Amino acid sequence: MNKRTILMAVCLFSLCAVEAQQVASSPDYIKTLTSQWKGERFEDGRPKVSDAILKRLKNVAIEEAWGYLRGHGYNNQYEGDWQIIHPDSPMTGRVVTAQYMPLRPDFKEVVKIQGAAEKRDTIGGSNSWPIEILQPGDVYVADGYGRVIDGTLIGSNLGNAIYANSRNGVIFDAGVRDLGGLRNIKGFNGWIRGDDPSYLQEEMLTSINTPIRIGRAIVLPGDVVLANRFGTIFIPAFLVDGLVLSSEVVALRDQFGFQRLREKKYTPGQIDTKWTDAIKKDFRDWVDAYPDNKLPMTRKELNDYLNAHK
Repeated sequence: MNKRTILMAVCLFSLCAVEAQQVASSPDYIKTLTSQWKGERFEDGRPKVSDAILKRLKNVAIEEAWGYLRGHGYNNQYEGDWQIIHPDSPMTGRVVTAQYMPLRPDFKEVVKIQGAAEKRDTIGGSNSWPIEILQPGDVYVADGYGRVIDGTLIGSNLGNAIYANSRNGVIFDAGVRDLGGLRNIKGFNGWIRGDDPSYLQEEMLTSINTPIRIGRAIVLPGDVVLANRFGTIFIPAFLVDGLVLSSEVVALRDQFGFQRLREKKYTPGQIDTKWTDAIKKDFRDWVDAYPDNKLPMTRKELNDYLNAHK
């Protein structure tokens, strides 16, 4: 093979690589990232975790979710130290990711051209692109490398657009502007690094629905997020059902233990260590008498779990 042929092959490979590089990940790539999920998916490839599970997840403690994930080898899913728009309102949802970087003019032009090829709105700022694809129940999660001054990804206009599309909010390793206006959007919430009156400048969107880093956590598109006043935790979609059920059973065990301690039937040492067979039987009898309409899970889910974890 002569040098000219080799050069032509290299150029052709390079051209294919450029054409294949999209702003937003392809459905096939997202399916590869989330291959352990076996359920329904969105058109963009993200796992479609049920609304019912998202609702139940709101009652799970961050510590319970953290412990469950650690037990399955996922040690880098939590991030804290947030400014929260409405601290008393927990949020759960399916993650749409976006990555921002310091502005570089030549790269920005490439992103703009590729965005136009993907039929994205190139008249306004590219920070509107992730918002345009949000579905009900989504949470917009963005890596803005912690920048607040000149790193305000949204103000109240885009905040209203986010809520209109997702009925949810945002988690930004970055800042926002017009915090007063964002606070007034009923139902909207946000976990942010700070607020500032400056506009977004010297910063650019580089990708949508790719793996990103939020503080010390790694986040994939299609993860499920639990966010409350104690932090944020990003859960692989294929683990969320088991995590929710396990946490709900732990909550029932705690309720049983607190009741028995108040009744002085057992000592703290008996409840706070591995249960004897007698306490396990007492708990099972207590659970069997628990009203079905007050259980967070179905009776079948509970029985199947208890039978598998005797």
